[in-house]
Amino acid sequence: MQGVIKSYDPQSRTGVVVDDVNRSEYDLALDALEGSIFRMVRQGQRVIFDLDEQGLATQLRLGSEVDLGTPDWITAAGGDA
Repeated sequence: MQGVIKSYDPQSRTGVVVDDVNRSEYDLALDALEGSIFRMVRQGQRVIFDLDEQGLATQLRLGSEVDLGTPDWITAAGGDA
């Protein structure tokens, strides 16, 4: 899945990511950044992520420019790419 970081607190390692496709919000798993190139993430940062068994966003990573293109719902609404 791909999305955008809505919020992140580096002290508690809690945060929320918004899915590009259906705009669902997912809490970040406490280990979401383990094994990642990220040490922390910031609001508005685009990421690729997986969901764990509890429905938490985990395994945050960067994708290629193709992977992180402008979501269809933005371009359909007339937004600039």
